[in-house]
Amino acid sequence: MIERTLFNADHEAFRDGFRRFMEKEIAPHHEAWEEQGYVDREVWRKAGRHGYLCMTMPGEYGGSGAEKLYSVVQMEELARAGFSGIGYGLHSEIVAPYILHYGTEAQKKKYLPALASGEMVGAIAMTEPAAGSDLQGVKSTAVRQPDGSYLLNGSKTFITNGWHADLVIVVAKTNPAAGAKGTSLLLVERGMKGFEKGKRLKKLGLKAQDTSELFFDNVQVPADHLLGGEAFENKGFICLMEQLPWERLQIAIGAVAAAQAAIDWTVAYVKERKVFGQPVASYQNTRYTLAELQTEVQVARVFVDKCCELIAHDKLDTATASMAKYWCSDLQCKVMDECVQLHGGYGYMWEYPITRAYADARVQRIYGGTNEIMKEVIARGIGLGK
Repeated sequence: MIERTLFNADHEAFRDGFRRFMEKEIAPHHEAWEEQGYVDREVWRKAGRHGYLCMTMPGEYGGSGAEKLYSVVQMEELARAGFSGIGYGLHSEIVAPYILHYGTEAQKKKYLPALASGEMVGAIAMTEPAAGSDLQGVKSTAVRQPDGSYLLNGSKTFITNGWHADLVIVVAKTNPAAGAKGTSLLLVERGMKGFEKGKRLKKLGLKAQDTSELFFDNVQVPADHLLGGEAFENKGFICLMEQLPWERLQIAIGAVAAAQAAIDWTVAYVKERKVFGQPVASYQNTRYTLAELQTEVQVARVFVDKCCELIAHDKLDTATASMAKYWCSDLQCKVMDECVQLHGGYGYMWEYPITRAYADARVQRIYGGTNEIMKEVIARGIGLGK
């Protein structure tokens, strides 16, 4: 196996500490959280107290100013352990960066410390029932009122952290006639009149992760809740495009870590399980299948590690991030399918981690932009298409 050079001793010490946190605060409860459809709110507050939320935010806003690689370690460990109910990544590395990069000083001071402490849980509401991966097809509107506020109407679906969320970054059209150029981002808080959360959605996988519908019925959003202030009105689509490479790379990071975990579980299983009096591992088909899977995961890991180096220096372009997201999530699903097969009937039993991982993997090819959309982005990057 190729030695990884991405992390140093400090990163690995952080990895050890976060593993201990998971073993104490997450592992004993995750199965129960899968049954209830959401994690307990206390696991957010505990993560905040340990400094595991919004780590890359500056110290003045409640973070520790850590480099992105610490967040990469956290994502890998959650994926490796199969703790798919924990929405720290979206909260810390999607929601918080939008506020840091585009928010006014007042918005940063109000929201970032609360997100870092776990006092508030963050979500971002892009996807709509009819728009899917097409951000240009957003129908939610935010019409400016005479007093400068916005009247927000619309609905969102498949929103991660949506049920727990205290703060939602809502993508809406402030100038519907301008298409994508008329999009803005609004900061909507729990309790605003007209903002309602629908039922928690029951999913194939990610069963402990709260995923909800959100409804906005004449929600009066104050003018100072436009992300970035007046200067950012109708510039939301540009903000979304700037942040998508990191969001898509996060999916790839989790995909590779989960795929490696599946291989490790399966190697251990086939050594113990016997068929016709021999360990499953003794059959050539088993050895060759796992050899092929390990080769492909190694290739993917090297590519993703390189992408992590690029993102750390703000050099990761959209097409390359799309390659990572599409390739690694496709590979993740392939690995899970093959590993379930090697587990035989036990691979279909929920108490086995491979079964949960199989169910959790499928959505990776859908969210963050479907893999078909990723191929379109890549094609445009090499001069094909519009």
